[in-house]
Amino acid sequence: MDYAQIAIALVMGISLSAACGFRIFVPLLAVGLAVRLCGIEAAPALAWTATDLGLVCLAVATLVEILAYYIPWVDNLLDTVHGPLAMVAGTLLVGGLLGDMPPALQWGLGVVAGGGAAGMVKAGTATARAASTATTGGLGNCVVATVENICATVGSVLAVLAPVLAIFFVILVVGGMCAFIYRLRRRKAAETAS
Repeated sequence: MDYAQIAIALVMGISLSAACGFRIFVPLLAVGLAVRLCGIEAAPALAWTATDLGLVCLAVATLVEILAYYIPWVDNLLDTVHGPLAMVAGTLLVGGLLGDMPPALQWGLGVVAGGGAAGMVKAGTATARAASTATTGGLGNCVVATVENICATVGSVLAVLAPVLAIFFVILVVGGMCAFIYRLRRRKAAETAS
């Protein structure tokens, strides 16, 4: 791998990891399809995603995950489990796309860049879902779930087809989430002060 390939693989991995913060299985399914159909290179850690069994399992898991987030209160339970798993999936995606590197560097970048991106996005989505649950009793969470599904899908497709555009999408989404959390905290501080 030359430096340009490493940079593209890293950008693709970070973008896919950020998408893991929304849904774990959508980016993994996207990678499996990209390896299988587009010939994208991946380390042996991700080779299973392109097998027949891997693609079927990921497709079923993706469908179940997407539908489960539309069930009130189940979505909050899933957020609890989803956080650490998203960071593991993000680590696997970045490390798995950085194939020909020394393992310490490959997986070190996976943990920091992949796990960090997934964890940051997951923290934002959990905050949005908690705010929705608090204000609507969980009934408005379907809107949050729909936005998350769209972001996971768009982010994953962009990461595979146009990694440079995907990183701008990630920056836009993370910036929007930070602005939302900032406004939420200001509103809460104003309510407590009154």
